[in-house]
Amino acid sequence: MDWREFAEQMAELARRLLAQGSPQATLDGVVAAAVQLIDGCEASGILAVRRGRAVSLAVSGDMVAESDRLQGELNEGPCFDAARRVNDDRIFRIADMSKPQPAWPRYAPAARDLGIGSMMGFLLYTEDDDFGALNCYSSRPGAFTPESETAGWLLASHAAVAVSSARTVDQLEHALETRHAIGEAMGMLRERHRLSEDDAFAVLRRISQHHNIKLRDVAQNIRDKAPEKP
Repeated sequence: MDWREFAEQMAELARRLLAQGSPQATLDGVVAAAVQLIDGCEASGILAVRRGRAVSLAVSGDMVAESDRLQGELNEGPCFDAARRVNDDRIFRIADMSKPQPAWPRYAPAARDLGIGSMMGFLLYTEDDDFGALNCYSSRPGAFTPESETAGWLLASHAAVAVSSARTVDQLEHALETRHAIGEAMGMLRERHRLSEDDAFAVLRRISQHHNIKLRDVAQNIRDKAPEKP
């Protein structure tokens, strides 16, 4: 690896992340950068654990989302442990997922079934906050080298500062839930009343302003009152 070139890429990435217009864009940029800049990384994601629940803050594909879901469901896994700071570890690297993993007896075989050959992860933290774990995946065993680990650690350090400047994890999770609720409510209005996306959002906004209710709560009320599908 050309470390001078990598340093230049990291400097450009830091500027780009700090210039993002939203916390979600910052998170998505970190995940995309991991795939682009870390040797061996085919997919990436950021997993947080809040009140004992796994929360996928950003993922680069279905395999990562499924891995996060399994770790939350099974209450075990390397990313899950990293996000919770089990044993205060800030970095993990699993060279070969096909070998026995006593720490995660249920997750490991499920990960192999997903096509995961090796994994690596880094705690995203600053002096004041932990933001979850940045996780890297490869379909090949032995894909990650010590140089990959160093590159990942540097990326995670820059990413933590960028995420910290955006919002805290609680705010990020709230923003994700709000976006999902509003998107679902808009979809229901569009289907029910044959509205465009802009018109559906305008309806939500008018109700919010007229009744002085938060947009997220308006969306949640619409979702709650929707008839169950047979």
